[in-house]
Amino acid sequence: MSKALIFGHQNPDTDAIVAAKAFAYYQTQRGYDVEAVALGEPNMETNYVLNHFDEPAPRVVKTVSNEVDQVMLVDHNEAQQSVSDLDKVQVTFVVDHHRIANFHTDAPLYYRAEPVGCVSTILTEMFDEAKIEIPAKLAGLMLSAIISDTLLLQSPTTTDKDREAVRALAEIADVDVQSYGIAMLKAGTNLAAKSDKELIDGDAKSFDMNGHSVRIGQINTVDLDDVISRQAGLEKAMQDEIASEGYDLFITLATNVLNSDSELIVAGEPKDVVEKAFNTKLADNRASLPGVVSRKKQVVPPLTEAFNA
Repeated sequence: MSKALIFGHQNPDTDAIVAAKAFAYYQTQRGYDVEAVALGEPNMETNYVLNHFDEPAPRVVKTVSNEVDQVMLVDHNEAQQSVSDLDKVQVTFVVDHHRIANFHTDAPLYYRAEPVGCVSTILTEMFDEAKIEIPAKLAGLMLSAIISDTLLLQSPTTTDKDREAVRALAEIADVDVQSYGIAMLKAGTNLAAKSDKELIDGDAKSFDMNGHSVRIGQINTVDLDDVISRQAGLEKAMQDEIASEGYDLFITLATNVLNSDSELIVAGEPKDVVEKAFNTKLADNRASLPGVVSRKKQVVPPLTEAFNA
């Protein structure tokens, strides 16, 4: 059996990196020769998690076909969010919790997708189904991923399966979910240490919406004013990427992780589609979105619908 690489999406968040590590452990227990890698460096939140559990960061790769013939994807499936040479390797496994788009394979594969808040929730189920014990350190990492993706179970993407996974993983890892979760989320919000470009790119994904290239980034903060005060610089960075990368529309969602409110900053066109999607009016290329925290559930679907209307 040839070696396979496992990785999450570009600009990896905590779930993308942890899910790769968790699935690699799971597959190793089942006899596969695999390595968890990443398509980018860990962000501040993920570094906090890795340091807390004394876990090394995964190796970062730019291409994979120079190393392996097969790969396994976690936390994504869309080609534009994956490694640049994905079309040169065989995808044998996918474990994901997002929409399925721009994805096809030439051969059959194992594909598991569930509408839950986090891939690590699905992986918790898979460990249980396979009767594979989750080590305490790995349980802590997986718990962190669910906290991250669901904003401490406050996101509308949160399901009962996520809550049950958090309960089980916290017990294994011996972690107080509330105190650890708040400390972890705050660790990822030191915005002053990042450039405007780093902020818009830190958690950004590209989407094809009815022939339009749409880039959607998200910045987590504990004070929205910390983002709003930098709007001019953020807009310039977004416009620069529109010019260099060919995006039609670049949206940055700034989210207060403590009260679940967001501000939307928009660059590019068509802005009227953004207004239609969220039933709002942009003022100075910005709009308030109270209660909106989830790109997957509250931003991508209404935008897609508006583009297709």
